[in-house]
Amino acid sequence: MITPILFMAVAAWAIAQILKMVIASAACREFAWRHLSTGGGMPSSHSAMVCACATGVGFSEGVDDPLFALAAVVAFIVMYDASNVRWETGKQAKVLNCMMRAWSGEKPELLEKQLKEMLGHTPFQVAMGALLGIAVGIVGSLIAF
Repeated sequence: MITPILFMAVAAWAIAQILKMVIASAACREFAWRHLSTGGGMPSSHSAMVCACATGVGFSEGVDDPLFALAAVVAFIVMYDASNVRWETGKQAKVLNCMMRAWSGEKPELLEKQLKEMLGHTPFQVAMGALLGIAVGIVGSLIAF
């Protein structure tokens, strides 16, 4: 049986992915199915997932429990990575893709297809994912515990 905390985390991720598709579809004025399975974009599904998990642990075990501390630390690491490391990697991919389009010589086999540019999140996207995750964690905890 799936634990309530894992269910909350997966539910927060799924809700974020659906919201990401809806927001991208509205912005593009066409249905953006691909956003159901991509990283990057608004809101951060990674942030939503880890914050729902940490919130659920906080409700079930208490915020003074070492398990909550672990969940909170993991959440902060994931959110830092999403808004810094992965965001910068996406910017580097844009530059490399531009360089490869301009390169008139033989392209290395590794760079035959474009690098994925939408990898990380802006701090706002991470914050919105975190708020979504906390909300899902609170609602799920009120139901489960």
